[in-house]
Amino acid sequence: MKVMNIIGARPQFIKAAVVSRAFSEHRPNVKEVIVHTGQHYDANMSDVFFDELDIPRPDYNLGIGGGTHGQNTGRMIEKLEGLMLNEKPDWILLYGDTDSTLAGALAASKLHVPVAHVEAGLRSFNRRMPEEINRVLTDHVAELLFAPTETGRQNLINEGIPQEKIKLVGDVMYDAALFYKEKARKPFLPDELAIQGGDFVLCTIHRAENTDDSERLKNIFKGLGDSGETIVLPIHPRTRAKVVSTGISIPANVCVIDPVGYLEMVWLEVNCKIVATDSGGVQKEAYFHEKPCVTLRPETEWVELLTAGVNVLVDADAGLIADALSDQETGPFSEGIYGSGNAGEILTRLIY
Repeated sequence: MKVMNIIGARPQFIKAAVVSRAFSEHRPNVKEVIVHTGQHYDANMSDVFFDELDIPRPDYNLGIGGGTHGQNTGRMIEKLEGLMLNEKPDWILLYGDTDSTLAGALAASKLHVPVAHVEAGLRSFNRRMPEEINRVLTDHVAELLFAPTETGRQNLINEGIPQEKIKLVGDVMYDAALFYKEKARKPFLPDELAIQGGDFVLCTIHRAENTDDSERLKNIFKGLGDSGETIVLPIHPRTRAKVVSTGISIPANVCVIDPVGYLEMVWLEVNCKIVATDSGGVQKEAYFHEKPCVTLRPETEWVELLTAGVNVLVDADAGLIADALSDQETGPFSEGIYGSGNAGEILTRLIY
């Protein structure tokens, strides 16, 4: 059996690494073909990136990126269709909700190649988010839908997807968190930032809804400043560009550092006392490492974390942000929300 893994962003490489290890250990007869669309060019994705994270290198790199959502998706569909015709895979394996995910789903569905979707059933119910459109459409053309949570499974049932296609497997990112925690390493930090474990807030801001709206971005930084906490912000290039172009003042208690690699990010998550983020993945990683999370959005796909009392939505409200970072009361970190750390093994055994 041949499985084509289609990925386009760094988090998808991490997820694909979990699945590749599971195939190697439990389904060694499966041949994997890994395709990187090039959606997110990352200079850090050198040989060191693949070696340190024990990630298989792509068999193909399509080099598609830098355009609009429509341009990129269209170019990917064309290139992916050609690869599928040439490689003749038995399954297409897709991850999450990027343009690469949607392109793979559409190309495969036109060629009648079955799709398996990892992280199926996530819903923010905000159709203005490109990610929401990508994940909904992918779910509705998939033959196997690997839901990470019971909420995800129920969302799919509510949308009329046959239950026999839906498999509750847990979250592959929990597998990754367990695997990479022991490999984490401290990033380079300025000498004047003498942080110790547990005495700083880790913050990430990258979503277009926050960076492209100068008022929202300004309010977020005001809330961070008003909290009075020591905040470490590995700044996304989009965020840096918007701060510069709009002249937003960064508060003195916010230490901006260059973007960090995955292992450095894990160290920051493990050693901080609380996380403030607009990233879906970082919300989960905060939970995996038992850190309270303040989410800089009006909604989240990971509603289980709200119910568990370990995550709070503050949108871009400066007052709510400051209060949430100052008041770090949280519910207990109950186990089992995202499985038992063996989602990769489960889903690889289910692909037939």
